[in-house]
Amino acid sequence: MSPTPQTAPHSILRDIREAIFGSRQDFTEGSIGRAVLLLAVPMVLEMSMESLFAIVDVFFVARLGADAVATVGLTEGMLTIVYGVAMGLSMATIAMVARRIGEKNPDGAAVAALHALGIGITVAVLFGIIGVWNAPRMLRLMGASPAIVRGGSTFTAIVFGGLSGVFLLFLVNGTLRGAGDAPLAMRGLWIANAINIVLDPCLINGWGPFPRLGVTGAAVATTTGRGLGGLLQLYVLLSGRGRIAFHRHHFKLNLEVLTRLLRVSGSGMLQFLVATASWLGLVRIIAMFGSAALAGYTIAIRIIIFTILPSWGMANAAATLVGQNLGAGKPDRAERSVWLTGFYNMIFLGSVGLIFIVFAAPIVGFFTSDPEVLRNATSCLRFVSYGYVFYAYGMVIVQAFNGAGDTVTPTMINLFCYWMWQIPMAYSLARLAGFGPKGVFAAITVAESTLAVVALLCFRRGKWKKQKI
Repeated sequence: MSPTPQTAPHSILRDIREAIFGSRQDFTEGSIGRAVLLLAVPMVLEMSMESLFAIVDVFFVARLGADAVATVGLTEGMLTIVYGVAMGLSMATIAMVARRIGEKNPDGAAVAALHALGIGITVAVLFGIIGVWNAPRMLRLMGASPAIVRGGSTFTAIVFGGLSGVFLLFLVNGTLRGAGDAPLAMRGLWIANAINIVLDPCLINGWGPFPRLGVTGAAVATTTGRGLGGLLQLYVLLSGRGRIAFHRHHFKLNLEVLTRLLRVSGSGMLQFLVATASWLGLVRIIAMFGSAALAGYTIAIRIIIFTILPSWGMANAAATLVGQNLGAGKPDRAERSVWLTGFYNMIFLGSVGLIFIVFAAPIVGFFTSDPEVLRNATSCLRFVSYGYVFYAYGMVIVQAFNGAGDTVTPTMINLFCYWMWQIPMAYSLARLAGFGPKGVFAAITVAESTLAVVALLCFRRGKWKKQKI
């Protein structure tokens, strides 16, 4: 019997409540739509808080001037390489944990997660040492002006020094997502970003008892929030409150698990490094046109992230569903989960893209009144929004490959779409054709849309269903 008009909304509200407060649903059984809802709601809310912080951060930093915003943009450009490593390792963690959970092997999931944490913290410490000691030099290499180097070196050093907290947050979150404990991952990230949001204006502006640190205050706030959030989530795993828990017998080196994790995460790291390093290349091209162009790009990208991150949460739900259903021996159910999640994502991002295209100028005007910065940011926001419908399916399908443990296919797609297509196009349009920053913005839209189409064609071939991890 079909639900009555009264019971259907009640059922949806009950499912949403269960999604937020925790569910013991087996995601390899029952309604696929309900499984998508139970995983996607907390993951979208988790990423929404992350995107809210990105907006709050740039709102207060923008009040310090174009050089301060450019400092944040250049540092984030450098961090894209580091984040590529963290995201690749996190994606491998999600895939392996989800596969073991689908196989009803929580001990195997815990062992894989612990090995990922060990690798991640080691890498974070090494990157942190390099960044702290070479912050001014790295900013100069990125094309920063002498004023930005003088005012922004401390910001860059602090951000690099806090990378262990970032890696901890990424990897514990990946563990919880792969296990299907999306509400626990959501709460940890909410707390981390709530701390960021409170500390950010206090340390930037010197409110109350806090010192006025300017743009350096944004780095301190971010490092503190993410470090505490990561430690809190680690406590959750140690306390045994989720679907998997860390116990003493898990803290042993397992070379077989380590080898598999390095194999999957190696190509996963390369996948995200290829993608994120291309953004570094874009920042370098835009920096040729001055601080106003770079500040406008930074503001627009933060606004775009505000919507892309929740959408990425939906893509993460697809990754978990693929991993667990492949572990349970249900590849067709995994595929249906991807198509359904992609459809939901397309509706969401398509609607947001239309709003950004129509209201780009007033939205950007909320963050800056500088005419040159406003012009560049408005242009960037409009250009990138034209491809939102493509991005929706693209990110879900790419995460589905990753959830299956097939990190090689997205790596090859990224290599072609970003380095052989996007970067040459951006430089050619901006410099050779004389379009300036608009050429870069147009290249982003074309390349991301191309990626979505190529990923869809590869996904339909179905080789990811046979991936062993």
